[in-house]
Amino acid sequence: MKLLVTGGAGYIGSVVAAMALREGHQVAVLDDLSTGHADAVPGGASFTHGLVRDQAQAMLADGVDAVLHFAAKSLVAESVAKPSLYWEHNLGGTLALLEAMRVIGTVRIVFSSTAAVYGEPEHTPIEEAAPARPTSPYGASKLAVDTALAEHARMHKIGAVSLRYFNVAGAAAGPDGRWLGERHRPETHLIPSILAVALGGGDAGEVRLFGDDYATPDGTCVRDYIHVTDLARAHMLALGACLPGGHRVYNLGSGAGFSNLEVLSACREVTGRDIPSRFAPRRPGDPAVLVASSDRIHGELGWRAERGLAAMVADAWQFALERSVPGLPTRRAER
Repeated sequence: MKLLVTGGAGYIGSVVAAMALREGHQVAVLDDLSTGHADAVPGGASFTHGLVRDQAQAMLADGVDAVLHFAAKSLVAESVAKPSLYWEHNLGGTLALLEAMRVIGTVRIVFSSTAAVYGEPEHTPIEEAAPARPTSPYGASKLAVDTALAEHARMHKIGAVSLRYFNVAGAAAGPDGRWLGERHRPETHLIPSILAVALGGGDAGEVRLFGDDYATPDGTCVRDYIHVTDLARAHMLALGACLPGGHRVYNLGSGAGFSNLEVLSACREVTGRDIPSRFAPRRPGDPAVLVASSDRIHGELGWRAERGLAAMVADAWQFALERSVPGLPTRRAER
């Protein structure tokens, strides 16, 4: 199968592209490199530097069978400050892609959606039937794409799957053995932020944990984490669930959460370093607990998260070490 991976130079897109190559697919990556990195495009994939709205139709015309769509803006705070940017890229870019698919006749798409569409949930674990009440333009733009996919499936008989992620972590090896991991600017995710401090960098040389007075066992936020390799495997399975005229939505999570303090403890154990930390005030809108129910995708596609927190941190640490000391021998990722 020939796949177009939009945003395939980013963290998750590059790992999914690498897995697709290992499974024997042909992969074409399209990325504007606004947040991605050209050296993250896995060996064996072709690469086009450009915007989805400008390049998608020409790339689809080259015999693409399905699209894995990751290209998006994804910073919640930035979306609040610049909402039009998020509507333009996330919804506008996807609508251009869907029109290109209609013109060319490409009928399968797997979309990188988000748990942010749920906002502050009434109950956990969160099921797909939970009310969608996003609290940011980022979440709202992703929910709008889900709606557009459902309409295009109904009207144009494409097959679409939306995968709603919770917190993704870890790293994986590409076809050439190089590690593929998180390189965000700025880095807003907890595990790579902690590991940056462990390496001697980070925010003022210490980890900031936002809030210590939540109604959780240790007072810190609880979040659901899944390994990026588990996530990539879900995308491969979702390709087979893109049935003409249908739009399926699946949550991806482990079904269990880890608190910020538990994540910090795991990072200290894996690195063997005493990572300094301090508590900071809560961030507005941060729910106490976000945990996913992945019963639907397990029942329909047989997927479940397999790698735990220790594996996520260990792989992320190997990626961080490789980036900080080029040429340093590190273990190969489990495939």
